[in-house]
Amino acid sequence: MHIAETIHFLIWGPWTLALFLGVGIWFSIKSGFFQFRGLACWWGCTAGSLWKGREGAKGKEITQFQSACTALAATIGTGNIVGVATALTAGGPGALFWMWVSAAIGMMTAYGETSLGQRFRYRGEDGHWMCGPMVYMDRGLGCRRLGALYAWFAVLASFGMGSMVQSNSISETLHFSVGLPPAGSALLVTVLTGAVISGGIGRISRVSEKMVPLSAGIYIVFSLMVILSYWERLPAVISAVFRDAFRIQSVGGGVSGWLLSRSVRYGLSRGVFSNEAGLGSLAVLHGAAEDTSPEQQGMWAMFEVFVDTIVVCTLTALVILCVGFDGGGRGLLLSGENGAALTAACFHARLGGLGEALVSGSMAVFAFATVIAWYYLGRQTFHYLARRLRRGRLTGKGGDRVYTALYLFAVFAGCLCRLETVWMMSDMWNGMMAYPNLAALLFLSGQVKYPQIKTIDKKGGNGYNKPDKRE
Repeated sequence: MHIAETIHFLIWGPWTLALFLGVGIWFSIKSGFFQFRGLACWWGCTAGSLWKGREGAKGKEITQFQSACTALAATIGTGNIVGVATALTAGGPGALFWMWVSAAIGMMTAYGETSLGQRFRYRGEDGHWMCGPMVYMDRGLGCRRLGALYAWFAVLASFGMGSMVQSNSISETLHFSVGLPPAGSALLVTVLTGAVISGGIGRISRVSEKMVPLSAGIYIVFSLMVILSYWERLPAVISAVFRDAFRIQSVGGGVSGWLLSRSVRYGLSRGVFSNEAGLGSLAVLHGAAEDTSPEQQGMWAMFEVFVDTIVVCTLTALVILCVGFDGGGRGLLLSGENGAALTAACFHARLGGLGEALVSGSMAVFAFATVIAWYYLGRQTFHYLARRLRRGRLTGKGGDRVYTALYLFAVFAGCLCRLETVWMMSDMWNGMMAYPNLAALLFLSGQVKYPQIKTIDKKGGNGYNKPDKRE
């Protein structure tokens, strides 16, 4: 275990967070801080466009709204409840401020990777879109080996963070809330997952389109009920967030002697885990959207990071800070609690049994949505990897059957495994996804186009979405 912990530290050390932030800051500068300057533009082209109604896919793969819901399904998961509670208990109230920072910077990283994915995507032999970091590494950088390396780690991550971690959370939630044993949870979750993913990206997107807005909306409403019931504590809580954010402590870091506060470390790392900006997953999940452009999908990715961290994670944090901390964040009242248990205890303190049921239900729904969304991500990278390794039997329907069987097995096993081991391995695979992706983003940053604030191209013609003749 010590070796695994050392490897985990090497992958997710302070240098990794610095790389995430550095890439996001670089894209922010190149765009003229579009996340702030172009707020009205990207908000109007995403959330604002929903008021105009949504058309069906008309026989094509999925609509822009469905791709956004699928991406949100992958990002709004256990990190929004467990990750936030862990960040606050480990890093203090100031961790929330640094989660905001990671989201603001990560919005432009998400824009860059998603727009590049759209720019270089192509239709495979089966007629479906192939999109993601492995594609822009291949077609943009001309480095197939780097694309294959990314695809390999993404497949592993889909079995870890995408399936095992999420199904483990569902199993523990069902056992805690209704007393369902892990074996029963494993069977239930596996069957439900199989029923959804058997319909491909079309069914995944349709389920996500209905599940994500409803579940997130309910969670937001009840969170606001708790927070507003403690409105008199809000000024002290907000003050504690900003005051604690800049309280620097010396953290042992060997010869380098990193001076990094716990608030910074936990706030940034949990923010990255929650919204996934920089991992490249958003680029894959937006790949099937039709009648769009790189700029539009990039703005949808920004919107997803905003909703995931600035909205949902902030509400979770404020519930915990208003209810569970004394004097606006100076000390933890609910000692001994952490993760989902801490969040549930805070909701229970104000809403009683309904509060615990809300957290349990939200955990289960968010985690299940992540499971089905990550299946699509993993399947895409699996097919890419099989083609690059020239394993003909693993492409097409044969590859679908193999990957689906492995994924369902991971979902089943995740319900029965120890959480600590699963989380550590999943974190490592996620980190290994990030390194090649962030490197590719830096090299390709000059090819990222930013929308003119007053005019947005809605035709989606970019000249790059042609079949790959090298297949």
